[in-house]
Amino acid sequence: MKYKFSSVTPEIKKLAEKSMEGYKINPELYMQYDVKRGLRDLDGNGVVAGLTNISTIKVLNTGEGMLNHGDGKLYYRGIDVEDIVSGFIKEKRFGFEETIYLLLFGSMPSEHELSEFKKILSDFRALPTTFTRDVIMKAPSDNMMNTLAKSVLALYSYDDNANDISVPNVMRQCIELITLFPVLAVYGYNAYKYYNSGGSLFFHDPAPDLSIAENLLYMLRPDKKYTELEARILDLALVLHAEHGGGNNSTFTVHVVSSSGTDTYSAIAAALGSLKGPKHGGANIKVAMMFDDMKENVKDWTDEDEVRDYLQKLLSKQAFDRAGLIYGMGHAVYSQSDPRAKVFKGFVEKLSAEKGREKEFALYSMVERLAPEVISSQRRIFKGVCANVDFYSGFVYRMLGIPDELFTPLFAVSRIAGWSAHRIEELINSNKIIRPAYKAISPMHEYTDMENRMD
Repeated sequence: MKYKFSSVTPEIKKLAEKSMEGYKINPELYMQYDVKRGLRDLDGNGVVAGLTNISTIKVLNTGEGMLNHGDGKLYYRGIDVEDIVSGFIKEKRFGFEETIYLLLFGSMPSEHELSEFKKILSDFRALPTTFTRDVIMKAPSDNMMNTLAKSVLALYSYDDNANDISVPNVMRQCIELITLFPVLAVYGYNAYKYYNSGGSLFFHDPAPDLSIAENLLYMLRPDKKYTELEARILDLALVLHAEHGGGNNSTFTVHVVSSSGTDTYSAIAAALGSLKGPKHGGANIKVAMMFDDMKENVKDWTDEDEVRDYLQKLLSKQAFDRAGLIYGMGHAVYSQSDPRAKVFKGFVEKLSAEKGREKEFALYSMVERLAPEVISSQRRIFKGVCANVDFYSGFVYRMLGIPDELFTPLFAVSRIAGWSAHRIEELINSNKIIRPAYKAISPMHEYTDMENRMD
């Protein structure tokens, strides 16, 4: 019989309730001591905790005296992401591999450099002998992010130089993990589906001549087939999710953990734990689920008044998960536009036409247009509200037939490129462990002997 942890017992629940008061902190004390909650100031701007060469996030000035209230821009190593996308789309190339190269090595590759790099990626794509049997097939989880983290930590045992944090060795480890992540994610899902649904079990070896995006679809589908548009839009999604500054939660986790001098596998596993959260990489699933609920409860998807009414119910905690949120709308930095969502949208429209799902795309577009208006009418906001990249990504993955369980792992498949660059940057530039201060506010108490303690 498979061992499982028990559920919360009445005894544990009682102990937890008893301890609650000892954890609560008066919110006014954060103001009193000028604590930047979430490492952000009252305007939502991040506290500067470091310097980076990897990427730049900008919000352009509107020219009306309002800073940080214009269109958003994203640069990888100083190059506009929109130009990067335009370049490989125009020349009909897959762009994720050259984006990885740019993030890791600081410049766009020449044709020869890109060809050599693709060969390195292909050579590293095979899992260690018996790894699939000994790790992936054992105790499959219903959460693919945990499965991915387990696999990453297990790879430590197969690396003879796992603890070597010299830059060449870390670069080697990062490149291996980057190219193995798609394999680990898809194989982990296939094992889970087999054990929980009783379907066919298949593991397609990745094809050496295919791009990362093509291989994802090739390995995931039983017949290995996909269209060119499907592969290209998945490649675009990987490019747009690859990096987003040093301050996002999972990348900052990489910096924090790397500053301790630990190994690459531990640092990347920690980042996976961060990305798993619904406030971070798990947001795309929330968007997809929100639209599922919307499509069930809005009878006429073309009726703006009915859609607006549903959005108002979301904000007033009367619809979906009653969290008071319109998922996929708003961003910590961007106000008027998220450049990733802006680039993505046109390709999403093309895919929806290929899949015969134009009505759904029209609904997404309407919500993107109406949501800022609804939010500003009900809440006081100090900057604009726009659709973020998560708004469309879940819809794309659904159209590609990618299961919900792999939405966040796909984010990780992309973002490990940025994590790797930031890990190397931290190891090269920092000689101090990251250790911010927490102010202690607990009152002092005298020690009490056992015979004088009260229940």
